[in-house]
Amino acid sequence: MAAGLVLLAAHGYSTWTDHWPPAGLRLLPLAGLCGAMLLRRTAPLTALAISTPFNFLDVAFGPSIATAMIYGDALYAASLYGRPRRTAEWLLGATLTGTVAVLAVAGALARDLALGVVAGALAAAVWVTPVLTAMLVREHRSRAEAERQRARQVARLAEMDRRAAVGAERARMARELHDVIANHLSAVALHSSAVLKVRDLDREGLDRAMTVIRENSVQGLAEMRRMIGLLREGGAGGADPAEAPRLAGLGRLVDRTARPDLSARLRTDGELPELPAPVELAAYRIVQESLTNALKHAGPGRAEVSVRYARGRVVIDVYSPLGDGAGLPGSGSGLIGMRERAAILGGEFSAGPDGGRWLVHAELPVDGEPAREEGAL
Repeated sequence: MAAGLVLLAAHGYSTWTDHWPPAGLRLLPLAGLCGAMLLRRTAPLTALAISTPFNFLDVAFGPSIATAMIYGDALYAASLYGRPRRTAEWLLGATLTGTVAVLAVAGALARDLALGVVAGALAAAVWVTPVLTAMLVREHRSRAEAERQRARQVARLAEMDRRAAVGAERARMARELHDVIANHLSAVALHSSAVLKVRDLDREGLDRAMTVIRENSVQGLAEMRRMIGLLREGGAGGADPAEAPRLAGLGRLVDRTARPDLSARLRTDGELPELPAPVELAAYRIVQESLTNALKHAGPGRAEVSVRYARGRVVIDVYSPLGDGAGLPGSGSGLIGMRERAAILGGEFSAGPDGGRWLVHAELPVDGEPAREEGAL
């Protein structure tokens, strides 16, 4: 409005006479256009509808650059903020039509094609350019919003992946901690209970029970140190963690599995091939947990462990006598852990009564692609 008043005071119009229209009347289109701009964001199409007649009135008086710029802003706002989104396309068609009409009418009235071209170029600059600019800005904003949506989606997916990774790592740690601790502590608990309950235990039996307790305590501590070394960043520094358990150590594991009324025996069929570390660890842990459950829940008799290689798979069968349910308390997480280990490697697992005995059966593929979380241990 201020710029328009300055141009008005300087007679800055393309046509100016002292008779018509009077200077005061020229304020009318300027004031109408500026007033319509109050609605450019809240009601842009209404602002354009109000400013259009004032713009044509100003053209009739002799247009000025101030009113042309204000009306261009009205076209820009209507194209950018107007609803529906196709408003800009409609306005582009209308302004192009108006530009061609100005070119034809001006050329016909002046009988000069050059003058018509100049008039059409001015009309295009005032009408078409703001609409095209608004369309470019709207397209840019749409792309920016799409990129923001994509970035939010990627962030959500990354968070879901992070939570899944954390959950998988926690499950892996839970399996390892359970398998490492349960076997050794079960043996310690059983043999210490025997020492406490049998008052007249001879020296040889006492020494045997205390030897088992000590061996399981030392082995449990060694495996705990190994796990801590793997979990701690730079865990090799100064620590001497025990090696990861291997199937070659099953004989010693089975020998340690004993109660006064329960023994264990290992049977292997043929020579096992060189196994991937995840498969060997999973097989060892499944046998270990099966024997732990036998110590806690099996009845009197003998547990039998069978390990063999067939059809590209390591087949594990652990038989134990059915108990009366009065063993050491357990939460059932051992069966869950064994089933998870087999599933991670794409193998099979089952556990349940079989002909008067409890059978744990697992088949682990040797050439299957192990999950990354198992590879760490």
